[in-house]
Amino acid sequence: MNKEVKELRKKFKKYNIDGYVIPKNDDYFTEYSKINRLKIISNFSGSAGLAVVLKDKNYLFTDGRYTIQSKIESGKYFKIISYEKIINCNLFKNLKLGLDPKLFTHEQIKNYFLRNNIVKFLSNNLVDEIKTQKSLNNFPFFSLKDEIIGESSKSKINKIINYLKKNKADNLFVSAPENVAWILNIRGSDSPNSPIPNSRLIINGSKKIFLITESQKVKKLIKEKIIKKNQLILTNDLPKKILGLNGKNFIIDNKSCSIFYENIIKSKFKIIKREDPTYLLKAIKNNTEIDNMIKSHVIDGVALTKFIYWIKKVNKKKITEVDAQIKLEKFRKKNKNYLYPSFDTIAGSGENGAIVHYRAKKGSCRTIGKKDIFLCDSGGQYKYGTTDVTRTICFTKPKQSIKNIYTKVLKGHVAVANTDLRFDNTGIKIDKRARKYLNESKLDYAHGTGHGVGFFLNVHEGPQSISKLNKVQIKEGMILSNEPGYYKKGSYGIRIENLVFVKKNKKKIYFENLTLAPIEKDLINYNLLTKLEKNYLFKYHLDVYSKLSKYLSLNERKWLASYI
Repeated sequence: MNKEVKELRKKFKKYNIDGYVIPKNDDYFTEYSKINRLKIISNFSGSAGLAVVLKDKNYLFTDGRYTIQSKIESGKYFKIISYEKIINCNLFKNLKLGLDPKLFTHEQIKNYFLRNNIVKFLSNNLVDEIKTQKSLNNFPFFSLKDEIIGESSKSKINKIINYLKKNKADNLFVSAPENVAWILNIRGSDSPNSPIPNSRLIINGSKKIFLITESQKVKKLIKEKIIKKNQLILTNDLPKKILGLNGKNFIIDNKSCSIFYENIIKSKFKIIKREDPTYLLKAIKNNTEIDNMIKSHVIDGVALTKFIYWIKKVNKKKITEVDAQIKLEKFRKKNKNYLYPSFDTIAGSGENGAIVHYRAKKGSCRTIGKKDIFLCDSGGQYKYGTTDVTRTICFTKPKQSIKNIYTKVLKGHVAVANTDLRFDNTGIKIDKRARKYLNESKLDYAHGTGHGVGFFLNVHEGPQSISKLNKVQIKEGMILSNEPGYYKKGSYGIRIENLVFVKKNKKKIYFENLTLAPIEKDLINYNLLTKLEKNYLFKYHLDVYSKLSKYLSLNERKWLASYI
């Protein structure tokens, strides 16, 4: 048994509990956090998971993206269970489970634990008692000019005030930092992969706002008059300050308002709605945001195209997966607008490509072989835009069976790209189009087909997505990924991912590609493609060539022209 689990169990008697629950998220519920208690306890490094440590057993719940990875990283000490099975789970029947109320929402507690067991909220986080988390409060926030954002903060606050009036609400508690960032046109450095400003916000129906964070983070914003001194509430002062607010009710967010804050609000106010309107407002990008995303994708496309040319045609050395991801970032770093990766690069060759969210580590990664299928999923944060792209690459003539499966994945990708959004206007409908050709061969993949993307924010942002469950209407201005795939355990992984935005032209509403990079032609069985699909590929590669060629060397241009 690992040392951290032993230390944790020693605390059960002191706190009178039978087990302790550790989620992946921090108290801001962000996907990529600099604090990762779940990894400390379970060694699991994926972006979604939850562990339950009992006196004699350990469980790790995670989703289909991490089936293989979780077994490799945590399978020795933890029983791995699919996430959906935690709903009304009987494994912990009549047990008293300890929780940190700052790390769970009302919805999670209700769905996961309340039916069959007793929940005990603890004021101390037991993982922090084992391993002290470093203070991460010294990163100052910065503001973005209206010409970068395309809409003033005042205009956004007015939209929210109108929403409050419509819902007869007195206050909105904005608990998701990315929503605070959008409303105030600010960003920060509190996430390793997103320009997130760890903060919360209260907007009052009478146009008063209060930013909740640490004083050293907002000195620049106060100096620039983005906020006033009397609009700042320190995080530790929030409980008593909330109770001093006017009004009878609050709207909170069921995705990121913790039980801790909800209980404080409930002690004085009525909660009338559990939905932050900011998510949907933020999801619909304006023309300025779209233009900036287009520019970022040209820069990103140049870097990725140069990398694909290098790894396929120039490189003669034996390189590891880590070498490949370092080289790709070197190409990105050549542009002054590149800041850092929008998530940790997934560079999986051969069997590692079948691990959906694989992370190559120095010393334990594979050397990329000539016969390997190489899956590379990467992205960047730029001034100003967020990218996310996957390409699957081969180096020699692949087996016909692999070409056939790759082509079915490609057909699904093209079907999504060609969706007529007047008819198939929800993620659930579009997802069926993506899986159709794989499903005909009784094949599938255990992840969604696409996620929403933020503007110079999180690479994964809702409420829209392309998945088997999402019913949110896809609207003009939304940005999503289009990424069907297939994974053969122990052999290879295939995924083709572009970011797209929703465009309206007269009566038509459709997806337009943002991502610009060649799609591996050596893996395509052209006999399986229709004329329409061949035309799509021709037009796509013509677009890639016309937008990127002036930034490429003569040899790179000649090679890229061969895709048309």
